Amino acid sequence: MALNPQRFATREKLILIGLYLSKYDSLGVKKLGFESFLEAFNVMGYAMGSRPASIKNYRDEFDPLFPNRRKGWHKRPIRAYCLKLYEEYKGLDIESFTGLVKSFAGSDDDTWREIPANDEPDETESSFAKRLITGLAAEHYFESIQPTLPEFKGYILENTTRFGCGYDFRLRTEAEENFLAVEVKGLKEKTGSLSLTPKEYNVAAVLRDRFFLFVVRNFQELPFHEIFPNPLSGPLLFRKTERVTVHVSWLTFA
Repeated sequence: MALNPQRFATREKLILIGLYLSKYDSLGVKKLGFESFLEAFNVMGYAMGSRPASIKNYRDEFDPLFPNRRKGWHKRPIRAYCLKLYEEYKGLDIESFTGLVKSFAGSDDDTWREIPANDEPDETESSFAKRLITGLAAEHYFESIQPTLPEFKGYILENTTRFGCGYDFRLRTEAEENFLAVEVKGLKEKTGSLSLTPKEYNVAAVLRDRFFLFVVRNFQELPFHEIFPNPLSGPLLFRKTERVTVHVSWLTFA
């Protein structure tokens, strides 16, 4: 069943994710590559540019309709706009529904540009979750919290993730010509390995105090962040690693 993710508004996507998690329960969590509902709420919520609690609330909305251990919002009728989507998509099989939910997070190269060095470059369940954490979820977390951060207060935010600048966000003020560059990284746990691409590393070396590494930690429980100004000269120790990749192609003369 071919479904175009562009046809859905953000609220509809959140509702459908909640329906998916209610219907398929812990199996659905596993199919998305998460270890718990809490991790799924956090990662999918921020990846959709919304609050994690929104997806939990929609899951609870549908729980009375499925035979799981949760009671959900059983003391009131299901809201009409939720019931409409339930009637339309309740019959989706798990593979089709999983593909639909994954498509809400995008699937282009910019979204999945950052794959940890020890991961296989395939589209397994675990790689989907990891790519969301290192990509959209962490970036949207930063966008949501940026206006409250003293380091970046009063700056105008520009998303540069698709421009190949060597950083994810450019921040400017109307009074200053220079800008600040922010590269965002996400971690599933409270600690973990971080990698910079050659371009990110070189830009950080050039911009120095105007380059910030913004790390979102602990998506599996309760996300929090840490900011590293001029990360190449701070407490982080970066070690250069190299990998050789074999590219296979078939040539012909015509």
